[in-house]
Amino acid sequence: MADESVTDYGAFLQSKTSEGANHGFEPLWMPDALFDFQREMTGWAIRKGRGAQFADCGLGKTPMGLTWAVNVALHTDKPVLYLTPLAVASQTVREAEKFGIDGVIQSRDGKVSGRVVVANYERLHLFKPDDFAGVVCDESSILKSFAGARKQEITAFMRKVPYRLLQTATAAPNDYVELGTSSEALGYLGHMDMLNKFFKNDLNNSAQGRMRGEVIKWRLKGHAELPFWRWVCSWARAMRRPSDLGFDDSAFTLPPLNEIEHLVEAKSLADGMLFELPAVGLKEQRDERRRTIEERCDMVAQIVNKTGQPALVWCHLNDEGDKLESLIPDAVQVAGGDSDDCKEDRLTAFADGRARVLITKPKIGAWGLNFQHCNHVTFFPSHSFEQYYQAVRRCWRFGQKRAVRVDIITTEGERGVMKNLQRKADQADEMFSRLVAEMNNAQAIDRANNMTKQIEVPTWL
Repeated sequence: MADESVTDYGAFLQSKTSEGANHGFEPLWMPDALFDFQREMTGWAIRKGRGAQFADCGLGKTPMGLTWAVNVALHTDKPVLYLTPLAVASQTVREAEKFGIDGVIQSRDGKVSGRVVVANYERLHLFKPDDFAGVVCDESSILKSFAGARKQEITAFMRKVPYRLLQTATAAPNDYVELGTSSEALGYLGHMDMLNKFFKNDLNNSAQGRMRGEVIKWRLKGHAELPFWRWVCSWARAMRRPSDLGFDDSAFTLPPLNEIEHLVEAKSLADGMLFELPAVGLKEQRDERRRTIEERCDMVAQIVNKTGQPALVWCHLNDEGDKLESLIPDAVQVAGGDSDDCKEDRLTAFADGRARVLITKPKIGAWGLNFQHCNHVTFFPSHSFEQYYQAVRRCWRFGQKRAVRVDIITTEGERGVMKNLQRKADQADEMFSRLVAEMNNAQAIDRANNMTKQIEVPTWL
């Protein structure tokens, strides 16, 4: 009886900490096709029960997530819902077949068959959380692209399911506070609780700031940086390459990435200007972008039309997409106004090689899709490093055999955008480095604890 009391009190103390406790179980099955580092990451996620995998593009998040899902289904005798971005569901089913993972079925109508049910985020409303033991959110960083209602729907659904896994390659690349959204979805510290514990806002009162319509900027408290990273590592694991986990990188070496910046001369000047100067502020940058649509799109078309090879063309404005589609004869455009079925059909057509050129926006097609058959990307710069990273990584990912060329088309007025993009890239690299370093420290502590001899607690305690 005394032993049970000690155990219960230990569980009570653990529930009061900010760190993520283990909610899982020992792995029941692993496919032979998994690499050693994938087994390590997957085993951790299964034992954690509710966790996040921040693994770079092409490192096998899909087979790891499917293996996690199968283990949860075997353990609970209930199916697992595997949520993906548009057009990625069918790709996930093909990946399951490739890795010999059975019972993975795509559902378009809300029917639950098979032990792993794969569906697009847009079809979540067709399912009930009570029917599932677990949920995998593939490319979970895409949740920021959804409207508030859709994001709340996904978070609410997850919190009703006992086992949860988030997977993404870019975890809050330039804004640490976004990690609070992941923590909240997994059932650990809520977003605001995380901010109050580890961060300080420059206005000292976030509620009053929001009431005045001011933008709240949060920064880590000086003494909280190390505890923050240790807290993140209590429920997440990060990996840019196998060596981050102590494994061999030789099978996962990327080919060269050649980024080429093309400076386009604008045909007209901004109002009141005698010379072309870098735009100042978002309004001037937006005006610059709209004023130079024709020049920038002409440059992209010249580059893409003469190659005869597959090309992935990214844009941000509807007018850019329409102009590019008119200038590139053998291109398909995936636009925001298209139906979900139409978007999926056209994205799949490019992935299968039935369309030579794909034109779309990062917020539509930059997550989860594998386009290794293509090694040519064009991009109009924006302030979102995550969009640029994901857009390039559709082609420049592990499994790509050729050097990848990225043509960045910009104007004199957008030089400030390029500088900001580079700053965010540096910040993202710093964040991932800290996360990997603290993850390795946490693993070392775990190994030390496992080697510690267990002692028997006296009954009078």
